[in-house]
Amino acid sequence: MKDRGILPKIETCNELLGLFSKQNKMEKVWVLYAEMFRLKMKSTVVTFNIMINVLCKEGKVKKAKAFIGFMEDLGFKPNMITYNTIVNGYCLHGKVESAKGFLEYMKRKGVKPDSYTFGTLISGLCKVGRLEEAVALFDQMSENNVTPTAVTYNTLIDAYCNKWNLVKALSYKDEMVKKGIEPTLSTYNVLIHALFMEGKMTEVDSLMKEMKQKGVAPDEITYNILINGHSKEKNITKTFDLQREMLDKGIRPTARTYTSLIYVLSKRNRIKEADELFVRMKAEGVSPDIIMFNALIDGHCIDKNMERAFMILKEMDTAKVAPDEVTYNTLMQGLCRLGKVEDARGLLNEMKKKGIKPDHISYNTLIAGYSKTGDMKDAFTVRDEMLNKGFNPTHLTYNALIQGLCKNKEGDQAEELLKEMVSKGITPDDNTYIAMIEGMGNDDNWVENSASKSIERI
Repeated sequence: MKDRGILPKIETCNELLGLFSKQNKMEKVWVLYAEMFRLKMKSTVVTFNIMINVLCKEGKVKKAKAFIGFMEDLGFKPNMITYNTIVNGYCLHGKVESAKGFLEYMKRKGVKPDSYTFGTLISGLCKVGRLEEAVALFDQMSENNVTPTAVTYNTLIDAYCNKWNLVKALSYKDEMVKKGIEPTLSTYNVLIHALFMEGKMTEVDSLMKEMKQKGVAPDEITYNILINGHSKEKNITKTFDLQREMLDKGIRPTARTYTSLIYVLSKRNRIKEADELFVRMKAEGVSPDIIMFNALIDGHCIDKNMERAFMILKEMDTAKVAPDEVTYNTLMQGLCRLGKVEDARGLLNEMKKKGIKPDHISYNTLIAGYSKTGDMKDAFTVRDEMLNKGFNPTHLTYNALIQGLCKNKEGDQAEELLKEMVSKGITPDDNTYIAMIEGMGNDDNWVENSASKSIERI
């Protein structure tokens, strides 16, 4: 076209710019924009908005803001899309203070923020953990006669769910309904997930019934939340019933779906079926992820089939899925159950070589393993390494060490450890006292000296 002296319309160029931007082909955006500039094509507000959005995506929000002045110098008036793009750009990169400052800039220019402006900034504040400020901004919406959208409500509901404040999250859902704003599928998905996390199964069923009454159809996310939730409850019947319902509705299971199914089979000691499902899943073209591999390894460790567990570890390597600390912790726990603590310690060293940092579970697993075999020297060596790495001892640490000392008839040292535990603000639990009582039964000196009184004093 250009060779024949025919220039494309600005609308066509804008469409191309927008397409390249959506595809994140920024180099092509700038090449096309430079060519448009060279050909002296007259830009429109749409052109500028696209370029401002591109700059924001690239993290150049200050330059994007400067573009507004460039627009105005050329006689173009920025619209709400222009301003909202800048707000979104700041929030996208976590610069909520700059976004708040830009909101004030808009007000000074006489530009009234709309529901999208407020919603974007509220979302940005929630993402950086500034929920109180987000709520204060939400309250400003009514003061400015701006009606919140379902998306804004969902943002706050999600934020409160993440703070484990279900009462507040549900109150926002009720407020939505009172204001005539229907809860969306996202509203239900967030709440159902939070209810599962708190084990509130009755409330989950109630929300599912409400969804059905309102004609809100569950999607892949809903089913995965439900399947995962029931698998954590080890309800194998309900888990597989939901999978069948999912298939009947034409929704294909994902890696997350299969992970939940494999998890519940493993926890119910039906590891052979878990293996068969794993093979079938791969045949269907679903690639296993780290969570799925870990669930399968855990199942075989529970089944005390360490050979198969390590075969899956090799399969991870073939599938180019890197093991994480959960993978190694699970294998270490499996080995320690079989009394192979030195092999487990070898895995700890392997983790370090691969750049995977052991966590408190890694160390507590080894401490418990050594304590059960009566090897208190190595148990305390691992405890010391744990402290040097900056991990504080937990109930599990102390209980394992106390139990090991008691089994070795080292009651006095166990009592000293109990005192240390209390001094660090860790209240002994039932397992601590069970370990101490076992110690009394094995150590005549404790019985003679009324060890139970010393426990009461502590």
